[in-house]
Amino acid sequence: MKNIFIIGSKGVPANYGGFETFVDELTKKKASKYIKYHVSCLANNRDTFEYNGARCFNVKVPSIGSAKAILYDIYSLKKTINYIKENNLSDCVVYVLACRIGPFIGYFKNKMKKMGISLYVNPDGHEWKRSKWSKPVRAYWKYSEKLMVKNSDLLICDSIGIENYIKLDYKKLAPKTTYIAYGADIKMSSYLDNDINVLEWFKSNNILKNDYFLIVGRFVPENNYELIILEFMKSTTKKDLVIISNIEKNLFYDKLLENTNFTKDSRIKFVGTVYDQELLKKIRENAYGYFHGHEVGGTNPSLLEALASTKLNLLLDVIFNKEVGNDGVLYFNKENNNLKNLIESSEKLSQSEIDILENNAKKRIIKYYSWDKIIHDYEQLFLEGEFK
Repeated sequence: MKNIFIIGSKGVPANYGGFETFVDELTKKKASKYIKYHVSCLANNRDTFEYNGARCFNVKVPSIGSAKAILYDIYSLKKTINYIKENNLSDCVVYVLACRIGPFIGYFKNKMKKMGISLYVNPDGHEWKRSKWSKPVRAYWKYSEKLMVKNSDLLICDSIGIENYIKLDYKKLAPKTTYIAYGADIKMSSYLDNDINVLEWFKSNNILKNDYFLIVGRFVPENNYELIILEFMKSTTKKDLVIISNIEKNLFYDKLLENTNFTKDSRIKFVGTVYDQELLKKIRENAYGYFHGHEVGGTNPSLLEALASTKLNLLLDVIFNKEVGNDGVLYFNKENNNLKNLIESSEKLSQSEIDILENNAKKRIIKYYSWDKIIHDYEQLFLEGEFK
């Protein structure tokens, strides 16, 4: 039996978030009887429970601000090593999601090496580039990433662009890497258009089917909300711009309002968050188009979900997005501010032109990003110790 310990997600069942959804799918769709998953979960108690056949162990961490995530990973790793030792387990892999604990990983790596435990790491995206962090915190992230790369037995990158970056930036460390993408599915929402939950959401937000562009994502500057909103305001479209994001207690919101004055444009609608995943899928399905302005990181879950559900997708022209979208989307860029023109020209597309883009996008999801494929690739990797 191969014991796989997953550290770094907030835990399961997944409510929201890429890593959480990944762990949920990985355990739910497990095909091999030779794998046992152990999942750390952030909680206010130290209980253990079973979910999707996985052993889930709660980790209690004091609230100490942004450093809480670092402490969570450290506590999880301690509990994991102790559990392996106490139960005399062999053939174990510890899979750490993100590079938060680089300065501490050497200590744990020495222990794991003596116990024959392999350390796999998902480097996630360019966390050290995110504008929400101060310069010292960004410096920490970059340094931490380097130490995680140095100490890992294998780096599992969910983007070819991230894998190439790791190989190039840390060439002297000769990191061993592989690529397994994030997943999505193309199943339609379980809600019908006339479902009460759907009708109430559209009515309460004064939104009409196929009459809005959509953004779903973290409310941070590097997702280019300002660019999209300004270009949208310049455009002649009569459609709405619906933004699904958590803006509570967000200083960026005030700055964005100051820079764009978007409240004077009735088409722009911030509608808060939507935690009901089937409703969110229906909102994607009923959108005319989806904007994706993310420029930091690898394969973004919200982009895959958009390609799987939304007919027309307009993406920022950066390597990570092109890798995913390929010929199933339209692109805009920051340099020549062509988004206004793209919005207006997208409304002139014929139904057959939209159908071709939609079909191309869905084909890419099925071929490269289906959860069944991703789970198969992970199980092959965990069982064989290599990925072909």
